[in-house]
Amino acid sequence: MKTALEEAVKAGEKEEVPIGAVLVSDSGEIISKKHNLTVSLNDPTAHAEILTLRDAASKIRNYRLLNTTLYVTVEPCIMCMGAIIHARIAKVVFGPCDSKWGAVKSLYNLAEDKRLNHQPEIVSGIMENECRALMQDFFRARR
Repeated sequence: MKTALEEAVKAGEKEEVPIGAVLVSDSGEIISKKHNLTVSLNDPTAHAEILTLRDAASKIRNYRLLNTTLYVTVEPCIMCMGAIIHARIAKVVFGPCDSKWGAVKSLYNLAEDKRLNHQPEIVSGIMENECRALMQDFFRARR
């Protein structure tokens, strides 16, 4: 999660919403790490999670990212959870919940929806205070 937080800081330095994501193999190797670039790329899909999954899939030459863990600094949104489920990510670890966009616990619970063909394991609240503070500081500075 520390690496994801470092990625989030990079996003904030670029005036992007400070969210970072890291995908790790079951052996502990970092496959990919990215941060939000929606503003820089003029791309509403350029969330940290999506960029990380795209990069990892390209590296391993397979869209199914089996036996991996995704660390992200905030609860993933609907779009990102959809991609996580399609990619067959085994486990998602995130910091604070997101009451406005969260699709894991807050607004929706896609990870436990048995109608979908994959349910990743979920771990929340990791480095929650540090991740939340980074987001709060970012938005406070813009108001």
